[in-house]
Amino acid sequence: MVVVAQLVERWLVVPDVAGSSPVIHPSIYRDSLTESETDLDRQASIAPDTPWTTTVWNDPVNLMSYVTHVFRTYFGHPQEEAERLMLLVHNEGKAVVATGPREEMERHTEAMHEYGLWATVERS
Repeated sequence: MVVVAQLVERWLVVPDVAGSSPVIHPSIYRDSLTESETDLDRQASIAPDTPWTTTVWNDPVNLMSYVTHVFRTYFGHPQEEAERLMLLVHNEGKAVVATGPREEMERHTEAMHEYGLWATVERS
């Protein structure tokens, strides 16, 4: 039984190699946390994934009327909202065009790329 315990101990802690710090198995780390730290981790893991945005950036290629058209057809914005967002992109250099879960924002960003617009996914 002692041999098994020694093998497990070697598996849990990797010795210092080339100046790196030892790697501790997550279960040992979890056991060493206080109750409040584990509660915070648990709350963070079940919190909704909504702080992501799709940002469209200004570019020297696309016409303002085309950007407005994309915002109207893809996002379904009314003419006034599409023009407001387009003017933000043109004047400020960027505009947040959508907010939501990361996967959805990645789909929107990919769609903007397919339309030829510069867009990124960012955490808000």
